[in-house]
Amino acid sequence: MKLWSWLLAVPLAICAALGFAYLNRETIFAMIAHSKLPHVGPNHPVTWAEGPPVPPAGPRPPNVVFILADDMGFNDITFRGGGVARGAVPTPNIDSIGRQGVDFLAGYCGNATCAPSRAAIMTGRYPTRFGFEFTPAPVGFEKMVGTESQPGDIVKPKFFKDRLAQMPPGSTAAKAEAVDVLSVPSSEITIAKLLRGQGYHTLHFGKWHLGGLKGSRPEDMGFDESLGFIAGASMYLPEKDKGVENSKQPWDPIDRFLWPNLPYQVQFNGSPMFAPKGYMTDYLTDEAVKAIHANRNRPFFMYFAPNAIHTPLQATKADYDALPQIKDHRLRVYGAMVRNLDRNVGRVLKQLHDDGLDDNTLVIFTSDNGGAGYIGLPEINAPYRGWKSTFFEGGIHAPFFMRWPGHIAPGAHYPYPVGHVDIFATAAGAAGAPLPKDRKIDGVDLMPFIQGKQTGRPHQTLFWRSGQYKVVLDGDWKLQSSEAQHKVWLYNLAADPSEKHELSAAEPARAKAMLTLIAQQDAQSVKPLWPSLLQGPVFIDHPSGVPQKKGEEYILWDN
Repeated sequence: MKLWSWLLAVPLAICAALGFAYLNRETIFAMIAHSKLPHVGPNHPVTWAEGPPVPPAGPRPPNVVFILADDMGFNDITFRGGGVARGAVPTPNIDSIGRQGVDFLAGYCGNATCAPSRAAIMTGRYPTRFGFEFTPAPVGFEKMVGTESQPGDIVKPKFFKDRLAQMPPGSTAAKAEAVDVLSVPSSEITIAKLLRGQGYHTLHFGKWHLGGLKGSRPEDMGFDESLGFIAGASMYLPEKDKGVENSKQPWDPIDRFLWPNLPYQVQFNGSPMFAPKGYMTDYLTDEAVKAIHANRNRPFFMYFAPNAIHTPLQATKADYDALPQIKDHRLRVYGAMVRNLDRNVGRVLKQLHDDGLDDNTLVIFTSDNGGAGYIGLPEINAPYRGWKSTFFEGGIHAPFFMRWPGHIAPGAHYPYPVGHVDIFATAAGAAGAPLPKDRKIDGVDLMPFIQGKQTGRPHQTLFWRSGQYKVVLDGDWKLQSSEAQHKVWLYNLAADPSEKHELSAAEPARAKAMLTLIAQQDAQSVKPLWPSLLQGPVFIDHPSGVPQKKGEEYILWDN
């Protein structure tokens, strides 16, 4: 071959290779990601510490079982007559907690995303008081979500590369455990620490997402026994398992990151990773019911936090096949996940009944935040606007129930706003544990309010913050401020619970006063432990997968 032919062939070959790599970039990305996954050993039995063989004489403190769903939309349960696919997926077990106890009509999440909300629950404090403002995520995740958009998108996300220099040492390394550095400070007092000091045996199942540094892991933060995973998500089954039905959202960079990067694994008390046995939610419940039985004769606190129904969307074939009336594949997978979660909540409740613990157990159920718009399902947060990552009601107004026979009247409905920050003080009050006096606790014990022993609102104000996006609920009025957009939204929730009529122009004095409340709260907050690396649009009135249109409402989410 002549020299000119070689000179022509080489660049053509390079172009062909680059073109092939571009067209197959997701496959190549997945292969690279899979090659970096941690080693996961085979499944092995877990042995739960046994309590006393017989119960102690006389009365004993109540058990506390806290069940936290992941990304459950307000309309995902049938309690209020709705439900997935307009009622096609009954949730009788979750509904029973509200029917046999109290339904908090205005129950609010600690945040609009997973980790800060969980930090509020565990500590009873606004996470901005200790710098845990954003959801811990690998740099690769932040970059993908902060740079990728769909053709025709009007508002595109931003990735702040210059802020990488401000990240904590070790947190930007190209290894899976780097994200563990982004942790709740070990100086924080969790409800597990508090109750263990009161003689409770403390148990954690499922998702943690509050950091993996030594001192911040569940076994370091007050849990005697912990079975689950540190990261913010997990596979439910291997992607190609014969018993799984999968649904992928091709428009969603979060989804594209999760599938190749998530292992199918758990740890027990910080052990090396090993495989669960079967579908993750089933497996966690299998072990939870064993642990309830092992602890039937001593007071225990159980934090049951499966990753259901967070992405990746994976259902068992059995649950999927039970819903043939749902024709849309994605909605059917999602509905099957809700069906599975409800059944497993029922198994936890049944074990309490079978062990004679019903009447002496405070059961709490809620979701960490609202349903995610990025899964592309439009009705999951109805009747509210907005999604996970937004502070519109769809992102933070969650199902919130408590059941304690003999202490909470069945069928009760509590009208005033309460929050995830109240779970800490309420569980502590039930257990007779004094609250810490060396720090501000933002939550209150809700039991006196539920029982009518204390009147008035538990909170005049509630606050949320994610970087420049800040919100205050003051009485019935709610103001959202997106400083990056130089925009506020003001709503009277008593008259307009679905936030359709924006009133900042009609109520300028009120808007100004509420911005002052936000500034006063900011003055009590600390600098985030790490900066936001991305800022992306979340459209309010339609889920992702739908083309953006000029003039549509959106917020800018920082993380």
